[in-house]
Amino acid sequence: MDEHQRPVDPHLPATPPDLPSLSEDEWVAEMRKILGGEMPGVRLGVGDDAALVDAGDRLVILTADMLIEGVHFRLETISARDLGYKAIAVNVSDVAAMGGSPRYGLVSAAFPSHTDLGWLVELYGGIRDASAEYAMAVVGGDTSRADRVVLSVALTGEVTKAGAVTRAGARPGDRLVVTGALGASAGGLRLAEANAEEARRAIASDWGRHLLAAHVRPRARVGEGQTLAACGATAMMDISDGLALDLSRLCRESGVGAVVEQARVPVSPSLGPLAEVVPIDPMELALSGGEDYELLAAMPRDTVDLAASKLRDRFGTSLTEVGEIRAGDGVVIVEADGTERPLEPAGWDHFAS
Repeated sequence: MDEHQRPVDPHLPATPPDLPSLSEDEWVAEMRKILGGEMPGVRLGVGDDAALVDAGDRLVILTADMLIEGVHFRLETISARDLGYKAIAVNVSDVAAMGGSPRYGLVSAAFPSHTDLGWLVELYGGIRDASAEYAMAVVGGDTSRADRVVLSVALTGEVTKAGAVTRAGARPGDRLVVTGALGASAGGLRLAEANAEEARRAIASDWGRHLLAAHVRPRARVGEGQTLAACGATAMMDISDGLALDLSRLCRESGVGAVVEQARVPVSPSLGPLAEVVPIDPMELALSGGEDYELLAAMPRDTVDLAASKLRDRFGTSLTEVGEIRAGDGVVIVEADGTERPLEPAGWDHFAS
């Protein structure tokens, strides 16, 4: 063997594709090939909302997320305190999607050397606010200098072995349900980035404030996730990249297909007045806008009413039945006139150009 030739790693693809040609899901599939395989204590590895590892009579949930300036946020449209809060909340949402409770976090932050100290104090104040709200503790992390702001949060949670729900358990005949309403976060982003004078005035309205809050201060559905798990959810995930894209992922992991009834999709009421100010399609934002952090679950038909009652009584959160799991593959949507068409898995993709 040539001294400069490295041995072939059997876990690596023979001819790796170029990164620009990959979608986020395709890159995750590549990671699963490289990092997958049986490992002691690992119940669930790459590919779900979070990983699950054995810890005696319970499972530890492990998740991580990054927020990068220019990719996930702009400093002109989010305050330091809201950014810190959101960095924690989006990770807690992954724990909620497994039916678990958040416990401890590590926050790593990189920022330019000219960053104002007061801005950093506010950033960590938001991290503290979210940690207190979700009854968890940030116990460390790292800092570095960079040419833009980067926040990376790693979070642990826990769940009983019987209570853990993944993306992989949906069965034909299960009903599809979502918590809350969809599209508000994407609407908030559109409003924050709008330049029109009418849009700036709309920010002071009740519906405008609701949309902006949905975008910068998302709610992680921790109690709701635990309740859905206790009521028999067979598969669950949070809607971070849009209902259409995330449902396609749930179906792929479960080896099933699904049908969505468009008339049942709970569109945020605040998108109606937004559409009079900014050119948006409320249904499109509800299906593919992303960053709602509501929960999408598959449930046995006879458990949906009980789960809806418990979520309403305990948390004041709505639960809407939007469709059904089918045998086969692919996701279709039934429009208001009864027309059935494929629901394209459109949504937020970190690798899209």
